[in-house]
Amino acid sequence: MLFCRRLLPILASKNNMWVYTSALRRPSLFTILFLIIGTSTSSMANRMEFSDNSYSTHKLTLNDTTTINYIDQGKGPQTLLFIHGLGSNLKAWQKNVAALQSNFRCIALDLPNYGQSSQGTYPFTMDFFVEMIEAFITQLELEQVVLTGHSMGAQIAMHFAVRYPTKLDKLILFAPAGFETFTPQQVAWFEQVYTADFVKTIREEQIINNFKLNFYDMPKDAQFMIDDRLEMRQDTARYDNYCEMIPQCVLSMLKEPIYEQLPNITTPTLIFYGEEDRLIPNPLLNAQLTTAAVGAAGAAQIPNAQLVMVPEAGHFVQWEGAKRVHPAILSFLK
Repeated sequence: MLFCRRLLPILASKNNMWVYTSALRRPSLFTILFLIIGTSTSSMANRMEFSDNSYSTHKLTLNDTTTINYIDQGKGPQTLLFIHGLGSNLKAWQKNVAALQSNFRCIALDLPNYGQSSQGTYPFTMDFFVEMIEAFITQLELEQVVLTGHSMGAQIAMHFAVRYPTKLDKLILFAPAGFETFTPQQVAWFEQVYTADFVKTIREEQIINNFKLNFYDMPKDAQFMIDDRLEMRQDTARYDNYCEMIPQCVLSMLKEPIYEQLPNITTPTLIFYGEEDRLIPNPLLNAQLTTAAVGAAGAAQIPNAQLVMVPEAGHFVQWEGAKRVHPAILSFLK
């Protein structure tokens, strides 16, 4: 494929610190690519279909350039605030909100430039997202939040926990990015390869295949993720904006690592990984690692953390393993 051919001279370059040509197996490249294109579930509607219910969305203006789209469902003694992952949006949490809203107040938001939140040329750094979450919590006058994140959203949540521990009650992390570490040479490789032009070359059939890599066995009820991505692709301006944003988000995760700061997280933390996660660890750059090893290493650095490995679930563990994670959440939040 075109993007594979474009990668070859970069990966084989003698100017790089290492040569990857012997490892150029297409599934591995596609998996790395998935870290860029993510699981966009962008929708043009103002109402989100969650199971058998239709939830109205709300808008909260944080400043002159940033308006956040969110849902607010349920009541209870604790508030769960859900942060989606790379290329996704608040619809990523629909199964979890539907199941947990009878016990808790559940708020799920679209990060800036994602979903139905405002579009703009934001910095897309971990610091930017953390401060945005803090402003959101402050304006809604939320107290002792249970911050819940998936993948990139989990890395944002960990940075938040280090900076604003008094604002949190507990922390729930699904397939967190940030436990897996990368060398400076690997970061430089990502920066060289993962560009907006590279993202734009991805063909429709590969987009579909990349979504499937998010799951152990992609269920039919996740088909909307593919449909929404392909719909967004028809909106040239919006898709171009998306392609410009995604490499910046990837680099922010790599250039603002959290691993060394994990011992500073004092918030009680519950961590989930799918046993069949195909994205963590990165199968090309860290092929010697396993998901369980990455999860255990990160959990060991957090003073009060529990790690749950979910069988028959991939990277989208909160979706595919929903029936297993919800009882664990209820027990954790007692």
